[in-house]
Amino acid sequence: MIDRETVDKILDAAEIVDVVSDFVSLRRRGSNYVGLCPFHNEKTPSFSVSPSRNFCHCFGCGKGGSPVNFIMEHEQLSYVEALRYLANKYHIDIEERELTDEQKAARTDRESMLALNEFACHYFEEQLHDTNDGVEIGLAYFRDRGFSDATIRKFHLGYSPERSTAFYQAAIKAGYNRKYLLEVGLCIDDKRDGGFDRFRGRVMFPVYNVAGKVIAFGGRTLKKDPAKYFNSPESLIYVKNRELYGLYQAKRAIVKEDKCFLVEGYTDVISMHQAGIENVVASSGTSLTQGQIAQIHRFTSNVTVLYDGDSAGIHASLRGIDMLLAEGLNIKVLLLPDGEDPDSFARKHNASQFTQFIAENESDFISFKMKILLDQSSGDPVKRAAAIGDVVKSIAVIPDAITRSVYAKQCSVQLDIAEDVLLKEINKYIKRNKDEQYKQRQREQARQQRLENDRQSSESQPSQQDEHEDSLPQSSGEIASTAGVNQFLYPHERIMAHYIAKFGFCFWGDTYFDNGEKRPTSLIENVYFELNADNMTFSIQRFARIFEEGLKLVDAFYEDLQKETERINDIARKKFDEATRQIDSATLTLREIEKKEGEIKNRIELESRNELSTWRQRYLEKRLCSHPDDELRATALELVSEKYQLSKIHTQFAVIPTEQERLSTLIPEALYNWKNAIVKCQIIDAQSRLAHAKGAEAAQILTKLQQLYETSRELAKLIGERVVNPK
Repeated sequence: MIDRETVDKILDAAEIVDVVSDFVSLRRRGSNYVGLCPFHNEKTPSFSVSPSRNFCHCFGCGKGGSPVNFIMEHEQLSYVEALRYLANKYHIDIEERELTDEQKAARTDRESMLALNEFACHYFEEQLHDTNDGVEIGLAYFRDRGFSDATIRKFHLGYSPERSTAFYQAAIKAGYNRKYLLEVGLCIDDKRDGGFDRFRGRVMFPVYNVAGKVIAFGGRTLKKDPAKYFNSPESLIYVKNRELYGLYQAKRAIVKEDKCFLVEGYTDVISMHQAGIENVVASSGTSLTQGQIAQIHRFTSNVTVLYDGDSAGIHASLRGIDMLLAEGLNIKVLLLPDGEDPDSFARKHNASQFTQFIAENESDFISFKMKILLDQSSGDPVKRAAAIGDVVKSIAVIPDAITRSVYAKQCSVQLDIAEDVLLKEINKYIKRNKDEQYKQRQREQARQQRLENDRQSSESQPSQQDEHEDSLPQSSGEIASTAGVNQFLYPHERIMAHYIAKFGFCFWGDTYFDNGEKRPTSLIENVYFELNADNMTFSIQRFARIFEEGLKLVDAFYEDLQKETERINDIARKKFDEATRQIDSATLTLREIEKKEGEIKNRIELESRNELSTWRQRYLEKRLCSHPDDELRATALELVSEKYQLSKIHTQFAVIPTEQERLSTLIPEALYNWKNAIVKCQIIDAQSRLAHAKGAEAAQILTKLQQLYETSRELAKLIGERVVNPK
């Protein structure tokens, strides 16, 4: 287990913009950054990253969170795996002891598979470089393809020995589980509790996900074999239609160039990298999928598809390019000279020559498709009409209306067809697509609503103890549970849990104790005192856990607060000393020096107060949103995430007070509303009991009801609500 001090060091080091930028192309918008959400397909950026809060959130699908939670969600890692990932990124040492066989077996399936693939990658590399067969067969093949040693190392290319169980035996000897060898597809079951190597006698191409984890392999035979390439089967860590070969190596170049080249095979990618063109990925011989498109769109909106000069697969790939257009990408096409593919062409040209050829010969996709299809029609009117209809469909999927209009005009000229006829057909397809999308959204909303109803229903079920409660509640915290009571209190408890999770350790005020001691108090402590005074507790268990977890951190918070205050004060002193030295070196009068020093002191003190205030505000949120407990972390993320953004139109000319600035009003208001809801629950409960009570019991309940009505009226005065006594 990673100790708390190391966890805090990781959480403090991890910057959300830096972490997210490894996977998403971000651009600044005001004080925040925005990009296309990596968790769902979208055409307009709704994924917001806040450096000040060290937090990200998608306003479309709701996913996001702290750096730890982002890595967990994006890479499908466990909490500890995500911490290790960030520790490695920020070069933070985590002391780890050698894992025993039992501990290896206790790893999660995903962690075990990734560890096994990493071992396999090193094994194949060693076989390539350090064995006679590897050098004479595998390395000779790669060098014959024109790959330099640096390129071979860069892509971690390898060799799998010809012996049928060589890798299987090496992995078993190293302590890896046979179960995972079969599940990731490195080995095949021999039906005798052993295994054969899937890739024996092949040169190896490891496939990395966007985070740099080995998730699969491609193996090429060097013999005459109909199955030239073997690829890893799909597994828990590898879903083929979501991965692009070379994306890990290309992502930074794609962002820098704001362009992605799309090719077909492994060697195409490697040769183009070696030629100096690094913003290239491959679909690995499969038809382009929605998941692969989403991966590209995270980093750029500009894609150029490279085709072999004599490619027979152009027509089959046209549908995939329509999918790219539908996602709002700008698509260009490059047809290489006859007999050339990206691999061979890259080996004959350097980066500048290749780039020049691209610039001079790439064309927009609609024009390319129109030429291909019309050339096929050969003057046949029926085929020509079908070809035009196919082009119209491609234009219709483009989300931007202006781009559609430009293409319609261009096609009208080239095809000699009235522009309004083309626009009419385009609009027909658009309507059809929108109707289908609307139906899909309705189905998804209905599914989400069912899930939400199920969740709320489970939360509103009374506990077994409550169902057998016979006595009337004696205090505001002792509510007799009836069906729906928790649901009645839910919005009030949720808003209070929201304030606690988001602002728990913000300064609230000074508290005076019975012994005369005065101490600055945080918001969560104030809420604790208020709830204790009225014997109130959270009835929603997941909100109660947020509150309890915050209270557990109080002592640690004050220790850390003292350290943080000393750190900020130390920085402030250094800033002041540096500023005063600069003043002393200037030619100023004594009065001017005193004035300057006063201004500097006030500015530095304000900066220090703001920095400490921000640190306090983030303290609890950061720990809750990076908590190892999945349920608690999910609740915290739900509570602190903003579901809506204020329109720029409404905020352009107005200063909108923040929640933090309004806490002195919001917290008392929330407490009074919560108390009033509890009292109303007690009134409902008492009225229900009164209907079946007689004699002394009825009199007792009536007396209690009068007390509750009086309490409700007092609370209403504080809330500003008018209450009618239902006698």
